[in-house]
Amino acid sequence: MRRSPRPAAAALGLTAAGVLLWSTVIERRLFTVRRHTLPLLADGAAPIRVLQLSDLHLAPWQARKVDWVRSLAELRPDLVVLTGDLMGHLQARPMLLRALAPLAESTPTVFVHGSNDYYGPLFKNPFKYLMAPSRLSTREPDIDTEALTEGLQRLGAIDLNNSAVDLELRGTRIELLGLNDPHIRYDDASAMRAALTALGAERGTDAPAQPPLRLGVVHAPYQEALGELLDDGAQLILAGHTHGGQVRVPGVGALTANCDLPTAQARGLSVWYDAHRAAFLNVSAGLGNSIYAPVRFACRPEASLITLEAAR
Repeated sequence: MRRSPRPAAAALGLTAAGVLLWSTVIERRLFTVRRHTLPLLADGAAPIRVLQLSDLHLAPWQARKVDWVRSLAELRPDLVVLTGDLMGHLQARPMLLRALAPLAESTPTVFVHGSNDYYGPLFKNPFKYLMAPSRLSTREPDIDTEALTEGLQRLGAIDLNNSAVDLELRGTRIELLGLNDPHIRYDDASAMRAALTALGAERGTDAPAQPPLRLGVVHAPYQEALGELLDDGAQLILAGHTHGGQVRVPGVGALTANCDLPTAQARGLSVWYDAHRAAFLNVSAGLGNSIYAPVRFACRPEASLITLEAAR
């Protein structure tokens, strides 16, 4: 006797429906904090807690996400790094600034922009991301990026797009190097290096005896941009953009990084290196998604809390 295919088909249908429900309704709202510890500080230095937020893709109605981001001030970070794609809707700026206020107003904060801080979201064929990165747009920017930048600066955040800044945190001097988004080719390493040179000129003969720790910041972790930061001595590079793959296959991982970064490094902590030097690389899976692709599977939305401490 031949078995009816109906029970198997029904089970397959129920499984597909469950995966769809989980990935579109449940998992993308399960915000979490991913924690790492790195031995990058000098002997005897006090630990430094770095909170990285990326890819909020915030829309005005996402009050739950806003409340969760505001609650991160309870972690009491020493530095907040915003790695771009904070905007997810043309009208999101007021809600975004409200979300970031408890952090930026009380904690040293730096930011770089991502492409979605220049361009509002559009529907795109998701399968195109599996073929090649969706790079330079041919349309005019429709996000008021200048107003976004000014709003972040009013909160106290420092614009690190193609720039550099030095800070002293808990007795440790840190130099932060930032690039604007390579995904839309707004990165300018020459401008960043000019800013770094200006920092050295300002210090003059007052250079600290202990070399500063250098952190690189960029939205999209394209290999060329990572190489530029590595060339300038970055010991830790923070990036976003990939959404961790957004949909990950258990046992396989991300299917795409939406850039030329190897998919094995599309989420979390790894090492980026060349023949002469190496740096830790943290790629945040981010806290959001496009409003036209409301899905996450095996890839919870996240913030990163990285504790820098003395080597043991």
